[in-house]
Amino acid sequence: MSSTLDKNTRSLDELVADFDVVTSDSPASVADREALKAKPKFGTVFTDHMSRVSWTAADGWTNRRVEKYGPLLMDPAAAVLHYGQEVFEGLKAYKHADGSVWSFRPEQNAMRYARSAHRLALPELSADDFLASVAALVRTDIDWIPTGDEASLYLRPFMFASEAFLGVRPSLEVEHLVIASPVGPYFAGGVKPVSIWISQEFARAGKGGTGEAKCGGNYAASLLPQREAAKDGFDQVCFLDGAPEPAIEELGGMNVFFVHSDGSVVTPKLSGSILQGVTRMSIIQLLVDRGIEVHERRVTLADLRTDLESGQIVEAFACGTAAVVTPIGRLADGTFDVTINNGEPGALTMDVRAELTDIQNGRREDRHGWMTRLA
Repeated sequence: MSSTLDKNTRSLDELVADFDVVTSDSPASVADREALKAKPKFGTVFTDHMSRVSWTAADGWTNRRVEKYGPLLMDPAAAVLHYGQEVFEGLKAYKHADGSVWSFRPEQNAMRYARSAHRLALPELSADDFLASVAALVRTDIDWIPTGDEASLYLRPFMFASEAFLGVRPSLEVEHLVIASPVGPYFAGGVKPVSIWISQEFARAGKGGTGEAKCGGNYAASLLPQREAAKDGFDQVCFLDGAPEPAIEELGGMNVFFVHSDGSVVTPKLSGSILQGVTRMSIIQLLVDRGIEVHERRVTLADLRTDLESGQIVEAFACGTAAVVTPIGRLADGTFDVTINNGEPGALTMDVRAELTDIQNGRREDRHGWMTRLA
């Protein structure tokens, strides 16, 4: 079992015990819950409860609890509504064949959550509190976890500035919450390659900005180009770094990899404006385990075009928590339009995807100790 706990050596059970649980007075009926779990639509169905921890500059993190899921009471002057001071995370809970519940590398989510909070001038939540707030909710709503191929409970920790104050400074009051949504396979009809438009007009982030933080503003910046690309029949947008000789960074919500004809794999190096994906770092390790040469380097748009048109790139895929690994079947930017691997998922892409999902669902040995038991 992976350890995400801080140096005080308290067990997860002890940390979860710090959370007061007040159960919902109107939980979903068993029949309704099972119906909602049977065909969940990503991010639209939520469990009966949410976990929560409050922070003030005077008292620090206090009032750890699990409470009824429902609307938040928020002052119209809450800082988050005016200055966007918020961050979030995304991870999943998987129910294994023996009924136990596990999460994949949540300590990495905890560390990224703290880094994101620091960049947005929010208080850093400890790894203990992060994991305990996740586990407390999972244990309370364990019956909401769906079973079946690639089914899981999607967990959304988020933190926002709640102080009612119209002034440009860090908030003195903050809320951390975790909500949960049962989800099925991302690709309900089987894994399908996506088409990607490389945007030269819009940027997701810039040097010195918040690109490396997981905050809503980065995603908001991707929505207009995403909508424009969809009008032309593209599924996703890939963003550039804005340099005079532009280079590939990431999709609106996923990191990207390119498989070359010599067997090597290339992914854009972390630059301060690329999100440090947990799935990304895990895939790199799995590729290295196979003896595959992985290059983390700057991938210029010019080099990408040359490698695509010459056939040196034989597979491409994106990765993230929701879809795990998504094959890329087409890349275009207005000056070129290339179909990769005849628009079919690549063999290495699908093999790595299978290995990763097998580890997450307890079907394959967790040789790196990535899985943490929550319940």
